[in-house]
Amino acid sequence: MELSQKENTKRIAKNTLMLYVRMLFGMLVSLYTSRVVLQALGVEDYGIYNVVGGVVAMFSLLSGSLSAAVSRFLTFELGRNDLERLKKVFSSALCVHALLALVVFVLSETIGVWFLNYQMNIPADRMVAANWVFQFSIFSFLLGLFSVPYNASIVSHERMGIFAFVGIGDSILQLCIVLLIAYGGVPADKLILYAGLLVLKVLLFQLFYFYYCRKSFEECRFKLVLDKPLLKEMTGFAGWNFIGASSGLLRDQGGNILLNLFYGPALNAARGIATQVSNAIGAFVGNFMVALNPQITKSYAAGESDYTFSLIFKGARFSYYLLLWLALPVLLNTQYILSLWLDVVPDHAIFFVQLVLVFSMCEAISNPLITVMLATGKIRKYQIIVGGLQMMNFPLSYLFLKMGFLPEVIVMVAIFLSLICLGVRLILLRDMIQLPVTRFLYNVCGKIILVTVLAFVVPFFVRWELPAGFWGVVMSCIVCLIWTAAILFIVGCSASERRFMKEKFGAVLAKWLNR
Repeated sequence: MELSQKENTKRIAKNTLMLYVRMLFGMLVSLYTSRVVLQALGVEDYGIYNVVGGVVAMFSLLSGSLSAAVSRFLTFELGRNDLERLKKVFSSALCVHALLALVVFVLSETIGVWFLNYQMNIPADRMVAANWVFQFSIFSFLLGLFSVPYNASIVSHERMGIFAFVGIGDSILQLCIVLLIAYGGVPADKLILYAGLLVLKVLLFQLFYFYYCRKSFEECRFKLVLDKPLLKEMTGFAGWNFIGASSGLLRDQGGNILLNLFYGPALNAARGIATQVSNAIGAFVGNFMVALNPQITKSYAAGESDYTFSLIFKGARFSYYLLLWLALPVLLNTQYILSLWLDVVPDHAIFFVQLVLVFSMCEAISNPLITVMLATGKIRKYQIIVGGLQMMNFPLSYLFLKMGFLPEVIVMVAIFLSLICLGVRLILLRDMIQLPVTRFLYNVCGKIILVTVLAFVVPFFVRWELPAGFWGVVMSCIVCLIWTAAILFIVGCSASERRFMKEKFGAVLAKWLNR
């Protein structure tokens, strides 16, 4: 057992490293392309693209709930080594997604088109372009919908090298598209052209996923399956998970629509910039969790409770640590970083960036808890309570905006409810899988609070004393990264974790020196 856990730890570290290579390249490209796209499209068109895409994303709550169901069932059956059941799960998932694609298409072309043309705050001269963006976004979404079972298979089999390869290719194509839009001189509406080229990019990579999965995984060959008990179990799981998926989407895209209704596309541009920064930094945690999630689900399926708890604790701490290490320099230097990155910084973008980063750090603690909750398959009570709490984001945000609060209040509400949901998740998991809540509060929350306070003090005073300008910000970021890394290693990690890191670093260094 101990040997197996060591092998799993090495696998997680290897998968995470491969995903980080992809993420670092993608982050650099994303930071550059976001700046160029904003310049090429302008604040208004950039805001239109973000909010119109958000309308389509409102329908993705259906696919989000099914995606979680497919990933959970595939990973669970891999943990039990049941190939026949695995084949049935995959084929059943494709049948369900085909039906869902039809439903989403009808809803998008009726309710979606009506809402876009008669309810949203879009300038009349850009309405035609907005409709083109909407149609392209629908097509892109439908492509992604059919790819869910294939992508879930890659994650379940932990083939993270493929994700790294595709991610780098995706970033290169994204860069080519942005450069074409900005400097290609193509005689076409830039907003429409941008949305259309992004659809072609999605189509290319979905075809690759289809080919790779059929070639690599025996279960990824469709056969018409009418296993009613399995379909009932999967759709039941997806149905309850629909509440959680819809609450998260209502928080994010619903907030974006509220900003559009109260303030117009300019505020959507500010929120879009904040989302870009958060996504770039949050990719560290996202890639870490992609590597960790299959291990949590498989260990739970195998009945290894102690190992499952260990993965949950480490996942929560290290997810937060990674975000803190990267977000703290941005939090302390937001204004200068945005002004250096963007020629035109949209109003409210600075505070939005800071608040969205804080929200992401709060959510990072809950990610492993959500994974193990889904692994149990018993999610009805969880989704009713936690999903219900998260749905309060929309009405509370609307109420505060109606009362005249600043637009950033929608993120403040999200942060408050995120912390409430964390406490509720701990209580529910204590009853469901006997999660040691007291130990979680001490080993995870206690360490997180201590590390955050210690990591913040020195960089804050250094930033206060350094002069404004480029070199002051560079020195501030360097000090912040080094100091925070030291605090995380010395205070945030256990003795065994420090020893593991030293061994890995020593092995890599020795290999490099012996070349």
